[in-house]
Amino acid sequence: MAGLLLAAALAAACAPAAAMAQTQLAEASVNGRPYDPLERANRGVYGFSMGLDHAVLSPIAHGYMAAAPKPLRNRVSAFVYNLSEPGTVINDGLQGHPRRATRAAGRFVLNSTVGLLGLFDVAARAGIPAHDADFGQTLGRYGFQAGPYLYVPVIGPLDLRDGLGRVVDTVTDPVSLFTGGIGTAFGATRTGLNALDTRVQTDGAFRALEDATDPYATARSAYTQHRVFVVQQATGEVSDLPDFDAPPAAGTPSNPPPPSSPEPSHP
Repeated sequence: MAGLLLAAALAAACAPAAAMAQTQLAEASVNGRPYDPLERANRGVYGFSMGLDHAVLSPIAHGYMAAAPKPLRNRVSAFVYNLSEPGTVINDGLQGHPRRATRAAGRFVLNSTVGLLGLFDVAARAGIPAHDADFGQTLGRYGFQAGPYLYVPVIGPLDLRDGLGRVVDTVTDPVSLFTGGIGTAFGATRTGLNALDTRVQTDGAFRALEDATDPYATARSAYTQHRVFVVQQATGEVSDLPDFDAPPAAGTPSNPPPPSSPEPSHP
């Protein structure tokens, strides 16, 4: 009986804090304010990641940018992005957007054939602009809240929902399943190219963070607001820009990432 009374007392004491956390989480999901209960730990990880970037990733990216002319880098970006299109098709279908799924599938087929394995975005020139869809967006489409903000070493900013979505996208990626995964030479090369291209595409954002008063808060805010917008696109609460925008010119990003986003742009 004493144990039951103690448990009841602890539950009563914790209930207001739990209710407050739930309220904060709900408000953050609606208005795009970051929900960061792990801020102290996240700031530590952010500092470590920035140190790693300065020491390793940034020199590699800048060396690549100096050695490879921009037209060549655009071809690499196009190739990497083309391999992500099948995942977009799947998530468009899961979100109940057959038109978008058909468009993404058409882009993949056209760019993989006429576009020489995706090296050239001929689909954009044909009036089929690119768009993104991922499983984190799919979860948001059906009302799953973003959850706590997380800063993951090397990967960068995420929230709990998008972290889960990233895992699902990875294990269900059609190209990876067809080619044997990261353990193959192709899989390892693709992963390396994707990481390199992402770092190059976000180099300007990294430079901007250096001038921010609070770089961590700036990165967190930009990521959170961007993901709210991405989910709103899936739910139809905002216009789906790729449906109305003119096709981007060859080698021009059709949907560039926000200042802190690790997502690659569309060549």
